[in-house]
Amino acid sequence: MTTQTLTLDELLAALGTPERLPALKGMRRGIERETLRITPTGELSQQDHPRALGSALTHANITTDYAEPLLEFITPATDSIDTLLEQLGDIHRTAVRHMDDERLWPLSMPCFVGGEESIRLAEYGSSNTGRMKHLYRRGLKLRYGSLMQVIAGVHFNFSMPESFWCEWQALACKECCSQRFISEKYMGLIRNVYRFGWLVPYLFGASPAICGSFLKGRETKLPFETLGEGTLYLPYATSLRLSDLGYTNSAQAGLNISHDSLPAYVASLRRAIQTHAPEFSRLGVKVGGEYRQLNDNVLQLENELYAPIRPKNTPRGGEKPSDALARRGIDYIELRTVDVNPFSPIGIEADQIRFFDLFLVWCLLRPSPVLSDEEMARNRRNQTKVVLEGRRPGLMLETGAGEQSLKEWGLSLFDELAKVAALLDASCGRRNRYAATLEALRPRLEDPELTLSARLLRELKTQNKDNACFGRELAARYRDELLASPLEYWDEEYFAGEARDSLLKQREIERSDSLSFDDFLADYFGTAMA
Repeated sequence: MTTQTLTLDELLAALGTPERLPALKGMRRGIERETLRITPTGELSQQDHPRALGSALTHANITTDYAEPLLEFITPATDSIDTLLEQLGDIHRTAVRHMDDERLWPLSMPCFVGGEESIRLAEYGSSNTGRMKHLYRRGLKLRYGSLMQVIAGVHFNFSMPESFWCEWQALACKECCSQRFISEKYMGLIRNVYRFGWLVPYLFGASPAICGSFLKGRETKLPFETLGEGTLYLPYATSLRLSDLGYTNSAQAGLNISHDSLPAYVASLRRAIQTHAPEFSRLGVKVGGEYRQLNDNVLQLENELYAPIRPKNTPRGGEKPSDALARRGIDYIELRTVDVNPFSPIGIEADQIRFFDLFLVWCLLRPSPVLSDEEMARNRRNQTKVVLEGRRPGLMLETGAGEQSLKEWGLSLFDELAKVAALLDASCGRRNRYAATLEALRPRLEDPELTLSARLLRELKTQNKDNACFGRELAARYRDELLASPLEYWDEEYFAGEARDSLLKQREIERSDSLSFDDFLADYFGTAMA
């Protein structure tokens, strides 16, 4: 394969010509938003997943994540930001209309949790597939406890249109496999997100405080300060969700998942799935005839890998995610470092989406050499600094050339992002929409008090208000707003039909099972991974 490497400026100039600009139209985005169902008094719901919302196993838009009350709202991929937000809003409106007096918790870090046993694991029916999903969650509970698993976030799914890939491939190389080229470039995007992804929690992190019940006596060396009756916070934190209090797995520290290429990534992920973890082996897999976890490997399933960004290709018919990637390449990427925005009733706003467009296209087009172990460790240290003390005045981050202040580095990155903003604005014909978004966010680098995390802490501190009280008030307000507003994209019949059809699909899956659960698991994990 003969490849021509272009600088960012050269690539932007080439893509910005009148004949190539239309190829940039059609970026596709999807959102997965997690949120807990809570009671009016701010406690975790103990009720079943509402039957009027259909089957959590098979519904296209409304399912559950780890826990029965942890809803996950899923939009289809679309090339319109307006449509995306209308769809996400409709899913929220439909959910609250079928939740009786329950509300949606508006923060990433959970509400008051009475204890591990107060968190109900999600149920998916009696089929082998449903039982496997439930058992996977039982294994997570046994391995890490349930508190970590009820943290909520927003996952942003993103892909570029085929027309774009055709133009870039023509510019970059003379003869190469199209899908291999696409996967190679998406892996470069992922590496750059590891390099510069600290920008996301700095700008949009919204979890600087937690309910004291979240620690439940666990030891921590973090210098928490207190608010109200039971809120703990770090004065300069941006996203405790992304800290060691949140999604961490010490057993994964030595996995060394490779991002050098898609084949290397898949191979290292498969090794992780097949690597026994002594600490998990001691827990047992099937004890007294009852399963405790799917297996005793470092990862029970590939989804157990806690990564800030993932390459994705939708599995087909029971296919493993790594097999889908190996067979068909990367179709889209999933950015997973986005906190729920508490100042939006649907957890995310249009300017955030436009920034993610900008940031991910920039990460895609910018040269992205392979990450060394030293650079990967440096990236992790930078991320940790930003999530724990990102708003500290004068905070220094590590670069390959030495230390640089977060502010100076961030402003220099925004100068590069502005070039991408000009390209995207020209391609979509929307006058300065992306440039305006960038300029609206730039002051957050100059003044950390403008970030979401600072805004949230300010709300709590000015009134000496607990996280729980703040969350309850927002949840009640958003419930009223959602109930009072009409559906915008879909109609009620769509959701009624999807609920009805999803229940029928679940029953059909349960009727069609022909294997025992033991044989089903053996077949799933024993299938050769081509």
